[in-house]
Amino acid sequence: MLLPDWAVLYAALDWLANGLWDLSWWQIVIYTLVTTHITIAGVTIFLHRAQAHRAMDLHRIPAHFFRFWLWLGTGMVTKEWVAIHRKHHAKCETADDPHSPQTRGIETVLWRGSELYRAEAKNRETLAKFGHGTPDDWIERRLYTPYSWQGVGLMLILNLALFGAIGLTVWAVQMLWIPVTAAGVINGIGHYWGYRNFEAPDASTNISPWGLLIGGEELHNNHHTYPTSAKFSVKRYEFDIGWTYIALMRRIGWATVRKVPPKLQLGAVKAVADEKTLEALIANRYEVMAGYAREMRRVCKAEIAALRKKRADLSPLKAARRWLHRDDARVPAAARAQLALARAAHPVLDKMVTMREELRQMWLNTSQSREQLAADLQSWCRRAEESGIAQLQQFSVRLRAAA
Repeated sequence: MLLPDWAVLYAALDWLANGLWDLSWWQIVIYTLVTTHITIAGVTIFLHRAQAHRAMDLHRIPAHFFRFWLWLGTGMVTKEWVAIHRKHHAKCETADDPHSPQTRGIETVLWRGSELYRAEAKNRETLAKFGHGTPDDWIERRLYTPYSWQGVGLMLILNLALFGAIGLTVWAVQMLWIPVTAAGVINGIGHYWGYRNFEAPDASTNISPWGLLIGGEELHNNHHTYPTSAKFSVKRYEFDIGWTYIALMRRIGWATVRKVPPKLQLGAVKAVADEKTLEALIANRYEVMAGYAREMRRVCKAEIAALRKKRADLSPLKAARRWLHRDDARVPAAARAQLALARAAHPVLDKMVTMREELRQMWLNTSQSREQLAADLQSWCRRAEESGIAQLQQFSVRLRAAA
């Protein structure tokens, strides 16, 4: 029996208004947030940690699910994403870095990050050099790579069928999620603003200690310090939700973790630093230097307290204190004069800065033999403990306990 024209029109309008799945506005918001979160989980777990850095291996079930979901939710090709990200690490903060705000400007990366990605994805040399080891099976060659835009088109059709006209808005949010959060926020703000646990050889920062919204990628300085680690959180107050999902998959045999951040082990204090101490220093150099930075901050705090008692001018030291524990190359030109003034006025801090650089040379000086470096470390510890600076003495004793 044929329906009257008005009934057909009414049914069409009802479908346009509500779709097949008649949800309230807040339920649609939850659906959108859940689907975008699955997308970011796929990016951080599959593309980033498993594929780009080989920090873990995924079972074929989650691996194929993430590949399919990312085809629907982003249209990104695994080889392209991996190659671009590996090049970013290899050429970080240089003119060849595909998306560094230090060389291209924060506004460019923040607002045009997806354009930078698409431009680099067309670079055949980048794909050939950095895209090795990515999936190259039948479904990748016949569907995901040649028909990348059809995936996001299918997602649009599904959203329209489920929710009607509002499905277009849901789809737009899903499509913008990665370009905004990953291409813009992580690649931009994550190399421009935030806090740093470690003096990594680039400008990477942790945007937030709670890696929730972007799957743990907010802990970007931690990642650049230990790029082959499957876990991004390193401090007790940090939370990496991507690692939580990986830990759950490990329990059911869906994930095998290859690496996590190294942890400095302390044993009995040795009479003198030896080659084992040197090995521990080099293997855990970022953690060791982070500990040294804490001691420098304590010294700086004591110097400021002394100046307050004397009612002396605090401004030079306050202006310079954020740079005292940074590598020289990371100190901006505008801050160098302030830093020099602070060091000249505070011999204790000057000694701490000088000793820090000498310690850093232990792993930078590749021309020296192990025996010579161990002797240099022994000399460093002896001078630190004879310095009369309590924080430096305590640091040296802890260093001699490194195992």
